[in-house]
Amino acid sequence: MPGGPAARKVPRETGHVPELPEVESARKVLEGALDREIAAVDDGDDWVCRPHRPGDIARALVGARLTAAHRRGKTMWCETARDGEPGPRLGIHLGMGGRLVLTDADGVRAGGEPDRPDRGPRKPEWDRFTLRFADGGQLRLFDKRRLGRVRLEPEVDALGPDAEEVSRAEFRTRIGRGKAPVKARLLDQSVLAGVGNLLADEILWQAAVAPSARSDELDAATLDRLHRALRRALRAAIANGGVHTGEVIPFRHADAACPRCGAPMAHGTVGGRSTWWCSAEQG
Repeated sequence: MPGGPAARKVPRETGHVPELPEVESARKVLEGALDREIAAVDDGDDWVCRPHRPGDIARALVGARLTAAHRRGKTMWCETARDGEPGPRLGIHLGMGGRLVLTDADGVRAGGEPDRPDRGPRKPEWDRFTLRFADGGQLRLFDKRRLGRVRLEPEVDALGPDAEEVSRAEFRTRIGRGKAPVKARLLDQSVLAGVGNLLADEILWQAAVAPSARSDELDAATLDRLHRALRRALRAAIANGGVHTGEVIPFRHADAACPRCGAPMAHGTVGGRSTWWCSAEQG
């Protein structure tokens, strides 16, 4: 949860944090901003752009171009270059409900839609960070809750392999180790990058594995089943628009029944996170 002086009135982090599928969608938006000259940068929000001071990111990027858009797990960044020379990496984190808005000179969003990032009136201060391109277009981090983050040279070395790319063998080694509950291992970004709370519940439900099962007690067949469920859940979430479209996600509430067998859904805390599972198949 963000710290800082009380005067900042920084909101508490509650709710659903974007997971790998949502960040992959944002990365595809970033691809539309590649190879466009950056004419100006609005980096005046010193909370979103911490630890940089207003103007720091602008001085580093004005005159440069974004050259490649990358993602590992839930972490996203762009390579930059100026006059053919590599520049600093630009990291963008969506926070709780942030999203990227890319427009052309006429204010039309990428994909041909008019720029309507909010159904009601849009307050200019909700655009927490903006790149203005020489062609008149813009890339903005739209974030009503002010929980996003923009910084130069983001840390990525401590992250585990990307959940979309991890091999079956590496998944077995990384998840099937230690005494922690398997859900906690799935959520550990240094073990596997990209799985959040909803996706973990979806994966465990698809594989019919108890969230509290000890990781080092899972056999190879169970770990392989989890790996297949991970791949399947990620493909579906990316194709359908996010982890909220998962098969079991609509049933993560009181009095719900498992959509597969009809048994009551159970609720508890595993690895410090609110967790739902089938009381029969994952009991």
